[in-house]
Amino acid sequence: MGGEDGLAHSIGKFDGTDYAFWRMQIEDYLYGKKLHQPLSKKPEKMDQDEWELLDRQVLGVIRLTLSKNVAHNVVKEKTTEGLMKVLSDMYEKPSANSKVFLMKKLFHLKMEEGGLVTAHINEFNTIVNQLSSVEIEFEDEVRALILLASLPNSWESMRVAVSNSVGTQKLKFNDVRDRILAEEVRRIDSGEASTSSAFNVENRGRNPDRNNRSNGRSKSRNGRGQSKFRQPAECWNCGKIGHIKKNCRAPPKKEDNTRGGANAVTREIDDALVVSVDSPRKIEARDAATS
Repeated sequence: MGGEDGLAHSIGKFDGTDYAFWRMQIEDYLYGKKLHQPLSKKPEKMDQDEWELLDRQVLGVIRLTLSKNVAHNVVKEKTTEGLMKVLSDMYEKPSANSKVFLMKKLFHLKMEEGGLVTAHINEFNTIVNQLSSVEIEFEDEVRALILLASLPNSWESMRVAVSNSVGTQKLKFNDVRDRILAEEVRRIDSGEASTSSAFNVENRGRNPDRNNRSNGRSKSRNGRGQSKFRQPAECWNCGKIGHIKKNCRAPPKKEDNTRGGANAVTREIDDALVVSVDSPRKIEARDAATS
């Protein structure tokens, strides 16, 4: 039994989840080793002592595939039939909660951009089989439609092509699965898969507001860096460039009586405007206007 125990360990510990898959594995193993008889009734021709020994051996093999928390529930069982019945009652009988959980898992299943189609289909089939174990079955077309709907957005054209290819007839799951697998091979050969994956990695790492902020900063910097063209200040008293009348050291120029009043007001206002543009302090502009 030593070699058999090693193979039983390779099945994996049943931890209370996916009972149908574990049962399939343990049954296949026992049938392969010709130890399956204790799963049913004792043969009439078999000696009682021989039967009890075989039953006890199979009981031990099954226990080796149970996790600690599950094994505690069957520690008192002395026969293979009794052990399997307890496990079936606990983990196989469908409950509303388990059905809701699996349905949510199926309908939320979505293949990632750049992901492997084979891995996605395997996960899809696992959930569908789990639903089947709790007595929820899907028609072939429904399974095909759910699988198509679980593909990423980059597969939209392929999804439409498959849907339109059957016209008014029903989709077949195997046909849809094969078309999806063939499309993956085509994308890998053409390099589309790697390109799509790299594109999505770049998009995931990029902040969507980054470009907007960059443009905003560029505009802001351009606004600060570019100053308006300013003409050099010209003194209305002496006519020289570089200062205004207020700061002129030349003797005051006499104004023409007919135009002096209006020109004086105009020149004072112009001087004030020049000061307000050239100086960062507004108080100088007020001083120029009142001088």
